[in-house]
Amino acid sequence: MSGVLAIIGGSGLYDVESLENVEERWVSTPYGAPSDAVIRGRMKGTDTVVLFLPRHGRGHRIPPSAINYRANLCALKLLGATHVLSVSAVGSMKEEIAPGDLVVVDQFIDLTKRRVSTYFGERVAAHVSFADPVCPIMAAAVFEAAQSTGSKVHRGGTYVCIEGPQFSTRAESHVYRSWGVSVIGMTNMPEAKLAREAELPYATLALSTDYDCWHATEAAVSVEAVVATLKGNVEKAKAVARALARALPDVSKSPARTALAGAIMTAPNAIPAEARAELAWLLPG
Repeated sequence: MSGVLAIIGGSGLYDVESLENVEERWVSTPYGAPSDAVIRGRMKGTDTVVLFLPRHGRGHRIPPSAINYRANLCALKLLGATHVLSVSAVGSMKEEIAPGDLVVVDQFIDLTKRRVSTYFGERVAAHVSFADPVCPIMAAAVFEAAQSTGSKVHRGGTYVCIEGPQFSTRAESHVYRSWGVSVIGMTNMPEAKLAREAELPYATLALSTDYDCWHATEAAVSVEAVVATLKGNVEKAKAVARALARALPDVSKSPARTALAGAIMTAPNAIPAEARAELAWLLPG
């Protein structure tokens, strides 16, 4: 299937090679500027257009809580994204997920506290279904793409998203482990929620860098340890992105595509003109 694959790059992933006809797109959104210019190009050897956006900006300028998640997803939607691959560095919360492993998660627990998590705000009431927050069609395709690269990849699992920027305390890490979560990170919420509101099929490729601080025989997580593992993980992620671009799935039946059907509770005549204007990119007409 042809389409437009948006890749949101996490820690360590600030560019994507193998693109041709590359151009930078600076996008203005109702929510301000996205993290950086969006790189647009075509994946070599395919018909797939790729949009690449480094979540933290080039040079890793933006910490997790300061990322303009609304602008990022809006910009990708405005540029025609049909599929979203979120690449994220995470800590492993399970022995079997070793540093360097990849995980295609299927659930989230949101423990963030200070982030705007909806496009609808105080003027329009909308409630999208989020029981299954990852597009199953995209997740299956990402898993197959990862397998094709020879990387060790785990299918399914829960990502607990904390506010940060500090890593967890040991007590917190043990609590999250008791919940049965697979990985821990700081960036996929509210990103996944906003992707669903934007009706964008979304999947996460989580790159395990460490064992957080729960592991009795491993050193507590540090930036140095994370960066060392990240370098190898980033090359794996790029290989997965290339494989996914070669076999982009048909997402016409993705639950994300109809997420807003029946979700808006506010009567049309009660929606203020300024709210209509702000949401015109999402709800044309």
